[in-house]
Amino acid sequence: MLTDDLIKRINELARKSKAEGLTSEELEEQKVLRQEYIQKFKQGVINTISTIKIVDKDGEDVTPIKLKKLKEEQNPKFN
Repeated sequence: MLTDDLIKRINELARKSKAEGLTSEELEEQKVLRQEYIQKFKQGVINTISTIKIVDKDGEDVTPIKLKKLKEEQNPKFN
């Protein structure tokens, strides 16, 4: 989950970078935080997508096979 503290720190470093530059330690921290942000964002998208079921106008399940497999990987006991 993306936390407010993570986003706040990323933004602080971005502002400081524009205003006065960052130390090598801060650059490394910024890199690590950005990677963590991207990883958590991607996982959030995957979690959201894995809950989707697509049905046609007749009520038939037309969820793509790839999405069905993803659902099974995420929650094998509920499928």
